[in-house]
Amino acid sequence: MSLSLCLDLYELTMAQGYFIYKTKNRASFDLFVREMPRCRSYLVAAGLQDVLHYVQGLKFSSADLDYLRGLKIFHDDFLGYLANFRFRGDIWAMPEGEIFFSNEPVLRVTANIIEAQIIESFLLNTVNLQSMLASKASRVVNAAAGRQIFDFSLRRAPGIDAGIKVARSAYIVGAMGSSCVLAGKLYKIPVAGTMAHSFVMSFKKEIESFLAYAETFPDKSILIVDTYDSKKGVENAVLTALYLKEKGYSLLGIRLDSADIAAWSKFARRRLDQAGLKEVKIFASGNLDEFKISALLKRGAAVDAFGVGTHMGTSSDAPSLDVVYKLSEASDENGRFYPTMKLSRDKATLPGRKQVFRIIGKNGRFTGDVIALEGERIKGRPLLSKVMVSGKVVREGPSLEKIRERFKRNLALFPVGLRNISLRQRYPVVISPGLKRMIFNLKSNLKASQ
Repeated sequence: MSLSLCLDLYELTMAQGYFIYKTKNRASFDLFVREMPRCRSYLVAAGLQDVLHYVQGLKFSSADLDYLRGLKIFHDDFLGYLANFRFRGDIWAMPEGEIFFSNEPVLRVTANIIEAQIIESFLLNTVNLQSMLASKASRVVNAAAGRQIFDFSLRRAPGIDAGIKVARSAYIVGAMGSSCVLAGKLYKIPVAGTMAHSFVMSFKKEIESFLAYAETFPDKSILIVDTYDSKKGVENAVLTALYLKEKGYSLLGIRLDSADIAAWSKFARRRLDQAGLKEVKIFASGNLDEFKISALLKRGAAVDAFGVGTHMGTSSDAPSLDVVYKLSEASDENGRFYPTMKLSRDKATLPGRKQVFRIIGKNGRFTGDVIALEGERIKGRPLLSKVMVSGKVVREGPSLEKIRERFKRNLALFPVGLRNISLRQRYPVVISPGLKRMIFNLKSNLKASQ
């Protein structure tokens, strides 16, 4: 299915206006998050791979053009322009897995103003969803304090695309795998699963279901033990594990999905250890999020791994980011660029073509970021790099494993307080001297010219 019409109508109506009045004008747009959601101390960039794939292949099919013609609002010459449309601009971006903060450009687009405007909604939708999911999943991983996290969110995610993308986003920030088989196929993510209550209920006796499953998957069985009675379920799991052990196999684990997980996990651990089954892992699931996981561990829950679904797959406490795509400079008919900015109260934007620099202290740890004009000399690591030139991707993106490694390495260099899930910690982000001067001068000129 063509995605060329996955955009808001006003992008096309504005594009027609540009086509009439500003056909050759160019512009730069920044994609950034205005305000951090509650409790978020950092965000994780994700979605760049999909952005580049979309932009490089964007074109309007004859069926797309027939539909637009039927709306009776577009001129034939503009539709002719769309028939030959290709994105031929440049994109600078933070790499996937990079940590970023409010007002920092995650993407910067410089292109013909029509091209730059038409891709707006896809970019916003893609970066919003995947960065939101990666940021939430990172909090869940942090709360688990070294225990494994698995994505179980497909059935509650807001649509199939989100269900696939949460698996990828969660894997970037440290999840061990996903229950979503399609995500495993597409992204080479490890897939994982246990058994449902329905399998247990389909047998007359719980022990019969356990033995049947264990016979089917002697090396990979995880038995859900709380369908009827958790104590009896644990005892039946012990019997099944001992049966497998006699045959030279090992029960992989048991799963707790309800009731008092902290108490029952400690009981299960005792019984498994008493039976000489220390290798059997305890998994927990059931409407978990970072706060519930943290609370369980504070109570001493003997859980080795968590399956997290609904709350991670919907980012339930912050189901969207305040992500925007704003014009920062435009050219005149002669190709000369001039900076521009929005002055609206609480929604002012930063003008000009910008770079974000990450400052590294003497101990090798990150101490703050500087949002600066491109070309300013700032002692720090630039976060935006050129990923597309004249509509062509300049290099293949890193593998998912490398993105994952990069995120883990970078997170370790930030202040530990940023990982606190309950309180927002402030990381210093400042405006450079050159950008401050531009803002001051531009404000005066814009107000005077209106």
